[in-house]
Amino acid sequence: MGRASRRRAEQRVRRQGEEQHRENERVRAAAAREAVAELFGDVAQTPLTLVVDTPRGPFVRRIPHALPLPEGVEPGIGAEEATHQAAATWGMPDFVYRAAVRRLPSGQRELGDRLLIVGDRAAVVQVKSRQGTLRDNIGERSWTRKQVNKAVRQANGTVRSLRTMPAEFTNGRGRKITVDGNRFTWLAVAVIDHQQLPTDTSADVTPGGLPVVTLLRRDWDFLFNQLRSTYAVMQYLFRVSAKPGIPLGDEAVRYYELAAADLDAPPSPVAAPWLGPGAQQRSTPLLPQAPTAFEDNRALVLLRIISEDIATSPMTGSAEEAARLQVLAEIDSLPVGFRVELGQVLQQMMDDVADRTDRLWRFRRLLDSGPLQLIFGACSQEHDEQVVVAARSYLELRHHEFGQGQSAHVDHVTLLILLTPRRDDGERPWDTSMFRLSGISTLTPEEVAFRRGLWSPTSTAAH
Repeated sequence: MGRASRRRAEQRVRRQGEEQHRENERVRAAAAREAVAELFGDVAQTPLTLVVDTPRGPFVRRIPHALPLPEGVEPGIGAEEATHQAAATWGMPDFVYRAAVRRLPSGQRELGDRLLIVGDRAAVVQVKSRQGTLRDNIGERSWTRKQVNKAVRQANGTVRSLRTMPAEFTNGRGRKITVDGNRFTWLAVAVIDHQQLPTDTSADVTPGGLPVVTLLRRDWDFLFNQLRSTYAVMQYLFRVSAKPGIPLGDEAVRYYELAAADLDAPPSPVAAPWLGPGAQQRSTPLLPQAPTAFEDNRALVLLRIISEDIATSPMTGSAEEAARLQVLAEIDSLPVGFRVELGQVLQQMMDDVADRTDRLWRFRRLLDSGPLQLIFGACSQEHDEQVVVAARSYLELRHHEFGQGQSAHVDHVTLLILLTPRRDDGERPWDTSMFRLSGISTLTPEEVAFRRGLWSPTSTAAH
């Protein structure tokens, strides 16, 4: 057999395999809907209850409806606004941006319906809303395919434009941010607002350009409500963009299948002997099966308030705002499975220091195999220059130790969030301070030894 004949045979086998995979997916989705019908009867006729068969048994979950469209506006604009509000409410408003308009000699061009930017990843979000009289199933599927491909073309055009020339966008906090498209890894997200989409509607996208994820608006809301983290949603979107082809409306099914796989995945080892004998290695799935903070919503609220403190602190200038967004993204990168426990630990730390008259410190350090070390702390003394100097010395020591386990070329980062009581004015129970170091430590051996003595477990200054 010649080379060309072998290539054609391989392509034929690959196409057959892809067709079989799609057929298996259709059978699986149909089986899930039948299982729902048996368990829930009439309730199962809505698309809001699903059953996923996992190695640990069936997992049943009710999925809430998408947020209602705002009243008094055209439905397409309302769908864009509702999509924005879901990301700004369950994620941080600092990470979602309204469309910008670029003026051209031939007129003007809108850059994205919305942008989602967190850390070094970004997504152009194009929202397409079904209006007017519905057609038959064939017609509605055709409308969906056309709108998705239109959304993808618009997203690719937006990124090309931003890579050619940066543009100024306004985020959900009302702050203007200059976006340079060359600084981010991009994704196209098509959000379809359709109340009666036929089942088994797939969004076939013309290959090329940005990776693509297509979601119903209900699924977009589900991801943000489930994860409560823009970073985690973005991480999920990039993960599934490599596996397109599921029917629209089955995103929650795919989510729970991946969550079940994550639950059984072995933990990644973290080598950090300098953490000391009290260090513990913990593992949590990237995708939780229960909604984030389902067990203890107060813990999640505490972490959100800390982020809000940083987000609303006075800062001036674009450089400072960019630094603030980087810090917020680093906090938001905290694995969602640890957030309830961390919130509970922070509450206990604050209780420990609240009524102390001496200076007492509490710290919790978190790190994984990446270049970021997160430290949360509490001190019994109110915020003053002495507390700042002490906190910086602790940060410098831990950053130096963290750097010992990193490759020389890695620009590692240590971020310290410190809570201190606010006892006088009654305006709020605590102050939030933020300290950050990046890059290679400049401490001398003598300075390291001094700080280790100051912050040793037996020292009266640190606990």
